[in-house]
Amino acid sequence: MIILLVLGYFCLLFAISRWAGRKATNETFYRGDRQSPWYFVAFGMIGASISGVTFVSVPGMVMGIDMTYLQTCLGFILGYVIVAFVLLPLYYRLNLTTIYAYLEQRLGQRSYKTGASFFLLSKMVGAAVRFYVVCWILNELLSLTFPVTVLIMVFCIWLYTRQGGIKTLVWTDTFQTVCLFGALLLIIYKVIGALDMTVGEAVTAIRESPMSRVFVFDDWLSKQNFWKQFLSGVFIVIVMTGLDQDMMQKNLTCKSLRDAQKDMCTYGVMFFPANLLFLSLGVLLVMLAQSKGITLPDSGDALLPMFAATGQLGNTVMTLFALGIVAASFSSADSALTALTTSFCVDICQRPHDEGLRKKIHLGMMVIFVLFILLFRVLNSTSIIDAIYILCSYTYGPLLGLFAFGLLTKRKTNDHLGPYICGASPVICYLLEWAVGQWIGYHFGYELLMLNGFLTFIGLVIARNTQKAVSPSLS
Repeated sequence: MIILLVLGYFCLLFAISRWAGRKATNETFYRGDRQSPWYFVAFGMIGASISGVTFVSVPGMVMGIDMTYLQTCLGFILGYVIVAFVLLPLYYRLNLTTIYAYLEQRLGQRSYKTGASFFLLSKMVGAAVRFYVVCWILNELLSLTFPVTVLIMVFCIWLYTRQGGIKTLVWTDTFQTVCLFGALLLIIYKVIGALDMTVGEAVTAIRESPMSRVFVFDDWLSKQNFWKQFLSGVFIVIVMTGLDQDMMQKNLTCKSLRDAQKDMCTYGVMFFPANLLFLSLGVLLVMLAQSKGITLPDSGDALLPMFAATGQLGNTVMTLFALGIVAASFSSADSALTALTTSFCVDICQRPHDEGLRKKIHLGMMVIFVLFILLFRVLNSTSIIDAIYILCSYTYGPLLGLFAFGLLTKRKTNDHLGPYICGASPVICYLLEWAVGQWIGYHFGYELLMLNGFLTFIGLVIARNTQKAVSPSLS
């Protein structure tokens, strides 16, 4: 049943890609011909932002940190507003294909290449972590060897994105978001039924549960402290959306800046209730385990799979679970593969009009993507969603520093020192994290991203030239 579901799902995606990719050119692949309706982009972006990691990991968060993750989601909303009204106007004014071209105009060629390279590394690592989830679970459900599962899934993504690129994804993401939330809502409904509750009783039970705690104001050393989580959420969005070619590429396909801003604010606000649904599912699953005397798993990542993938809630939930993680993972992995191809062709090779090169790079990115997923399976030893944010705190920090220097100052920096400053910042952050933990027992959370960006910014300030910048800035 699950095999037939995945095959049917892929066939629908491929049919959409054939329709959207007709007469596609490089301009279609990279920018969707700037003809995407903003409301379709916004709806599809909700699903693209919710990867298989969210589908599996977020429900289990309630076992360890209750609903305090919503503090970060509140920060996301402010972050999306900043991206919509600070960064998007700049990108549209400069008519950019990739957002890192701004760094070339503002800081110089070496800083531009460095920024694009950090994106390529960050996105490849983050996307591999996210897609690892769906491959791992489907591998268990289908009883295949893990490398075979990875090859099949990634090949499917390559096949339906290779022609139309970002234009295809605007439409496939819309379809995948419908599937994702349809599966989530039906799973919640089935769990409520297994608890012998009505929907109203379930809402009351969730609200009265000690796991529904959201805010932490009294413990400054806790990683769940409100201000740490909120500010981290703001900067996570600024960096992992506003400074990320993957997330911005769809927004740059809108017909106008105003449409792109409406798109960004709409899906930014919807991110909070979406995560509230996942956390509520986690609370209900813990209640169900306690009512049936089932031992909870050691890892929160295993909470939803323990019920859904093992068939404890029936074959219908197992099938819905498979549909949900496939939809969530495909919608994030396909855009990552497209963005990686775009950035490498435009930023690194600087050959945006070479269609033959684009097709070769797209195939090469598929192969590298497979290798990264297999590598992560060997190395992973922590919570999946924390692993993503920890890794991105190191690799996205220099991007934050580069853009902050370009936008907030009027000076030029020493472009030749840019790569060394960006490389040194994550190393210094790692050493500081270790030293502070040893000396006073404090461990950085997501705020490590802000520290990393700040160190890069300070390095660029110290290395700045006395000549005033004449390249584009906020003014």
